[in-house]
Formats: sequence, structure tokens, C-alpha cells
Amino acid sequence: MSGARREQHPVSDSQVPAINKMSTVEEALERGCRTLSARAGAEARREAGFLLAGVLDVAPGQVTLQRRRQLAEHERDEYLNRLARRARGEPLQYIEGRAAFRELLLRVDRSVLIPRPETEQLVEAVLGWCRGKEGLSGLDLGTGSGAIAISLAREAPFERVVGVDISAQALNVARYNADQAGVGEVVELRLGSLFAPLSAGERFQVVVSNPPYVANGEAESLPEEVRDWEPAVALYAGPTGFEVIQQIVDRAAQYLAPGGLLALEVAPGVADATLERLRAGGAYSEPRVIRDLAGQRRIVLAER
Repeated sequence: MSGARREQHPVSDSQVPAINKMSTVEEALERGCRTLSARAGAEARREAGFLLAGVLDVAPGQVTLQRRRQLAEHERDEYLNRLARRARGEPLQYIEGRAAFRELLLRVDRSVLIPRPETEQLVEAVLGWCRGKEGLSGLDLGTGSGAIAISLAREAPFERVVGVDISAQALNVARYNADQAGVGEVVELRLGSLFAPLSAGERFQVVVSNPPYVANGEAESLPEEVRDWEPAVALYAGPTGFEVIQQIVDRAAQYLAPGGLLALEVAPGVADATLERLRAGGAYSEPRVIRDLAGQRRIVLAER
């Protein structure tokens, strides 16, 4: 999911009053907390510490242990820049350039979605299905940062995982992440929309996707950090939000081996439509739904 890109503007001292006059880590934390209080509220101190940790190249939990440390001028400048970006609403993960996902620390930028707990649950559901199986191949549609494909390659007996994305920039991010995770030889990345980069005879034991599933008219209902910063091509599916899911459901069976698994992350509002489409196609056994941590119907699984 994502939204329109914002032009980045130079940071001025007026945006973060007097922050360039701080000299110690403790002073930086206090001023960062005040700067972010309007946006982050009770989370302001945690966010300030997270941004400062990135500047100091330490774990967030170590920042307060260095509270008397003197900041170099370049560290103050970088922290000032990060605070101003956050004050404008840019997500922490884009500012830091990294996001945690299961066992991974992934590079992320504005060409890819920030991976979320719901997608971790999607991976967990696939891993549960994979237990006891060997020599698997998988297809990840809309791979983005590569979070799903890389996790499957690392945590399950996959000999090959193909990740497809319509964005060349996203595939560059995924390639870096796969190489860093040590699965560059297992994860194969292809440019194109959904099944377009595949040959007719290819078959996989697993087809998995966290596709765009936000309706165009629902943009204003999204959190500002999502709507204004994450890539629109990965967020919006069309007028109903069901368009991309429908394409996947209608075509996935052509690329699934007998007994293979189709696993989808969906919007709760289209879970029923997804189930009905799967049943109507006649290619799958009875599908099932898994609820996310908030109790929403989020993950749909069906075996061919």
C-alpha cells in the first residue's frame, strides 16, 4: 500500500527550535521529545531515542546509557534532519531505512511497503502448512521488500522462491535484502505484473501474496503515514479494493501444483468475496480464514 510522494525540503533551525545548540545525548533526547510531542504524543521520547540511535549507530536501548556523551557536529545535524522529517510525518522506518520482519532486518525505502505484523502472520500460516514437506517452490506476488519470499527461503525447505513485482525499484530493494539474508541464490526476482513474468508451464507448491487491497475511495480512511508516504501502487487495487485479489484467485490455480497452497492477505471487508470467488472457481478445497491480532479476518488459505 502507499501514497503520493512528498517533495523533501531542506531542514531549517526554525523547524526544530534550538536543537542544533544541544551538546549531549541527554539534551538531544529532551529536545527531540519536545519536538515530536505534537505528532507522537506519549511515544515522542521513544521515537526520539529511536532516531538518535540510528545517528549514533547503537541499539535504541543503549541511547540512555550514553546520555553524557558529547555529540559531534555532524551527529547533531543528522539528528536535526531526522527529527524534522519525522515532524513532517515521514514514517520512522523510512527515515532509518530499515524495518524489522520476523527474523529479518530489511532495507526499506518509499518504493516498498513497510512490512507489518499481519504479513508476519501470513508467513506463519504458510510455514505451518510447509511443516513436514521438502523440496518446495514458491511464488510471491507483489514481493516489495522481499519480506515474504526471503522469510520462506530462510525458514522453510524451499529450493526456489520467485518474487514478482511491478516496480523495478522495489526489486532492487528485495535483491539487496535477499543477498544480505544469505538467500540470494534461492530467491529469484522478476519484473512484471502478477503472473505476467511466468511461463505457462511453471508450477509452484505455494502461491502467496500481500496484494494491494485498498479501494481507491478509501484513501482518506488510511493513517496519514500510510496514505502520504507509502507507494500507491502497492496500496490501491481499484474502485472496490477486490480487483487484484480477484485476478490472483482466478489465475493462481494454473500455476499451483496439485495439493498446493494459495495464501492471501486480504482486507477484512473482502474476505467473504474472496471465499466466494475461490468456491465458485471449483479449483480448490474448502478455503479457510485466519484472524489477525486485532480479530479481523485477514488471511485466506486454500489448497488446490
